Amino acid sequence: MTQRPVDRRSFLASTSAGMGTAWLMSLWPAIRETARLAHAARQAKQGFAFFQPEEAADVEAMTAHIIPADETPGAKEAGAVYFIDRALITFAKDQQDVYRQGLRQLTSDARRRRRSARRFSDLTPGEQLDVMRRIEKSEFFEQVRKHTVMGFLSNPEYGGNRNEIGWKLIGFEHAPAYQPPFGYYDRAYHDGR
Repeated sequence: MTQRPVDRRSFLASTSAGMGTAWLMSLWPAIRETARLAHAARQAKQGFAFFQPEEAADVEAMTAHIIPADETPGAKEAGAVYFIDRALITFAKDQQDVYRQGLRQLTSDARRRRRSARRFSDLTPGEQLDVMRRIEKSEFFEQVRKHTVMGFLSNPEYGGNRNEIGWKLIGFEHAPAYQPPFGYYDRAYHDGR
């Protein structure tokens, strides 16, 4: 039996379906704040809050394989690494040790793969995929994958999903359905005050 290759839309649909709505809703305020901080950092061209620059390069290289660019941009182009960086200082603080240990192991695996490599991001794309295949069952890889998808599909107004890359890929159109009047309390909002 041969396996059919999974296209990006199917991958994103199946990954998104696996996330519980209740879990997302309970974290929504923190996720929104994380996305806002990521957007502000990207606009101000600030450094990273959690990652060292080399670590960010390694995580960005991983995100580029998780949601790769082909005829459409991928997670790297969407700025998912900024979302992940801010997530680790806000709603995903409990994952900091997972990332620290995972990044140390990633560096070690990269050096084993090619002695001249100092870091994972120094490897060729093919070498990076080999290393990622070895860790794909780890908690670290699962967290990077989950955070990459979240950063790729987050609201671009607050961070990640630069230029609505993720939304365009899945065919989502941002069209708020606000139609006043809901009541006297929202009149100022409707009138632009």
